[in-house]
Amino acid sequence: MSKKLIYNGTIMTMNATNQIFKPGYVYLEHDVIVEVGAWSEDGRMDDLKAEAAYVYDAKGKVVIPGIINGHTHLFQTFMRGVSDHSPLAQWLKEIIWPMSLAMEPEDFYLAALIGCIENLKSGATYIMDHHYIHTYPENDASVLRAMIDSGIRGHLARGGSDLAGEVRLRETEEQIFGATDRLLDEWEGAASGRIRIALGPLNLYGCSRGYLERAAVFSRDRHLISHVHVAETSEQIDTTMARYGLRNLELLNEVGLLGEQTQVVHGVWLDDGELAMIRDQGASVIHCPVSNMYLASGVARVPEMLSMGINVALGTDGPGSNNCQDNLEVLKFTACLHKVNELDATLLPPMDVLRMATVNGAKAVGRSDELGSLEPGKKADLVAVDMMKAHISPVHRASSALVYNANGNDVDLVIVGGNVVVDKGVCTWVDEQEILQRAQARVNVLRAKLAGKYPIFADNE
Repeated sequence: MSKKLIYNGTIMTMNATNQIFKPGYVYLEHDVIVEVGAWSEDGRMDDLKAEAAYVYDAKGKVVIPGIINGHTHLFQTFMRGVSDHSPLAQWLKEIIWPMSLAMEPEDFYLAALIGCIENLKSGATYIMDHHYIHTYPENDASVLRAMIDSGIRGHLARGGSDLAGEVRLRETEEQIFGATDRLLDEWEGAASGRIRIALGPLNLYGCSRGYLERAAVFSRDRHLISHVHVAETSEQIDTTMARYGLRNLELLNEVGLLGEQTQVVHGVWLDDGELAMIRDQGASVIHCPVSNMYLASGVARVPEMLSMGINVALGTDGPGSNNCQDNLEVLKFTACLHKVNELDATLLPPMDVLRMATVNGAKAVGRSDELGSLEPGKKADLVAVDMMKAHISPVHRASSALVYNANGNDVDLVIVGGNVVVDKGVCTWVDEQEILQRAQARVNVLRAKLAGKYPIFADNE
């Protein structure tokens, strides 16, 4: 790692004043940012160049803090594009569950590794992976190995459901909490602190009240993030109303699972009282606009949440409902969705959207002191995006170009913890083509296995 200099680019610090240096530089030592400032060709800057073991000329590029992908399901890279016209319940029964049950431990590794590569190459240095398929004891470790091998930073939210619609995916409370404790013992803080473990009750209609109450105590005692699908569709509200006489968020609050370390994923169908609960308890909402549109789930009340002071971060969701994990693409969808939904072009200016992807994401994962902005003392996680492209340049405002023009293919450099993990748009820690070929071969086998019972997996083109 040693010393690295990124200079001569537009540096968007995302600090408290959204300070921009044009041109500017970022100086890294080991895994920490040491200096950020304006660049000028003088003796001092010559010294920095001479001292650095790695020097990157960012001319024509915008340098930003690493994006935090607040919600995904990495295993779903094996399922993207199987069906593009199914509502959530049908999508789960006919695509996600069958493929999940057919996959083997090495499949989960390959699927997760592709997902990590995809996230890195579209600007995410941090992912929150909600992993809830535990058909083999090795599945969690397969995903975590993929994170480590790719060089990305992230959380694995150990999902669990004791009332899942697919009976073969159900677990007992003892299985769920025992496995989570083992993950904490074996993986928390692995890879020089890049790996963290969270608790991930799957949702509020696939979990019993007893399990949710125990999860609240478990996460509180171990100081864990609780990462939960909440109010993604209107039907989910009906389910908890019929079972408990409570809306989704009301149930989350009543069992004690709503607090500062809670991540409310989706939160599409929340009423005024539920928004107030989130604000009062200091929880975060993870907004996944592409997935919500893809599955026709609805539109979360994000502008209202932000105006109330609720912390809203962004996520791609899994590739099964996106179909990709292009973190830069999510920025444009976020802005455009809410403008057209409210018929108000003034909503969500570019810098606000960028803060959701960086600063707010860091707050949601409880790491505002280390991540989310380019400032001395913070972790050396950053991304350089090439603006010298026909679909981006000429650039008037870097913030607008990033939100409305750029996509994952424009990412040139990614550094995580001081390590260069993407250079000139290519992952440096793994052989991407070899991984893709192995994954395609396995998907072909799985499709053939499933096609007889689930015609949607049969070749039809």
